[in-house]
Order: sequence, then structure tokens, then C-alpha cells
Amino acid sequence: MKKLLFTALGAAALSFASPSAAQDVPLVSGDFWNVSEITIDDGHFSEYADFLVTTYAKNQAFSKSKGWIKASYILANINKRADEPDLYLVTITDHVTTPAEDLMREKEFITFLSQTSRQQEAGSGARAKFRHLGGNFLLQELVPRR
Repeated sequence: MKKLLFTALGAAALSFASPSAAQDVPLVSGDFWNVSEITIDDGHFSEYADFLVTTYAKNQAFSKSKGWIKASYILANINKRADEPDLYLVTITDHVTTPAEDLMREKEFITFLSQTSRQQEAGSGARAKFRHLGGNFLLQELVPRR
């Protein structure tokens, strides 16, 4: 009986302790960083760079104007080791989208680009002959509590 009473008291004490313990953590959740690893076949960097400064930049600017993204970056892997990508494409958002948001954005992109999803996919397929998507990962920034 005493053991049960002490267990119950301990559980109650933990439930009161958790909120204050959480407030002691000096970092809080921040923005999401979506990072794509891109490898480009030899002799095709200029061709892919043309795509990045035209179509890709246009899409990113549209997304930013809609408030869907906060920023985007094209980062070169300067000291590349074997099996590492040439570029990292980074997009920063304040939240992960829902399936409903994805559908709404797709419809707006189709209108904006005047292309169907199949036409967009075909363009991606053409680039896939020399541009290869390695990994894609999602990071979340941790920022100091204010």
C-alpha cells in the first residue's frame, strides 16, 4: 500500500515538475530547412545553372511572394568528397505543409507556370539525364528562448 501511495505521489510530483522543466530548456523550435542534395554530371553544370537562375529562381520568387517560403539558397559543395553532392538547394519555411496545402499550392503553380503537372514532371525528367537528386532532408532550426 505504501509503495502504491509513493508511486502516485511521485507521478503527481512529476506532472507538476514537467512544465517548469520544459521552461528551463534554452532552445525553442524555429524554421524548417528543406535541403536537397544535387549531383550534376560532368559537362552539364552550365546547363543546370541556366535552369537555376531562370525557372528555379522564378518558382522560388513566386513561392516567397505567396508567403510559402521565407528564403532559399543555392549552396556549392566546395571541398566535395567522393559520393557527396555538388550543390545543396535549401528552402526555409515556417511550417511543414498539410496535404490540403500541397494541393492548393499545386493548383496555384499550374496557373502561374501555365503548365500541367505532367508537363512540369517532363521537364524534371529531362534534367534528370544530367542532374541527380541524392538525398533530401528536413532540418528544424533551434533558436534561443527569448
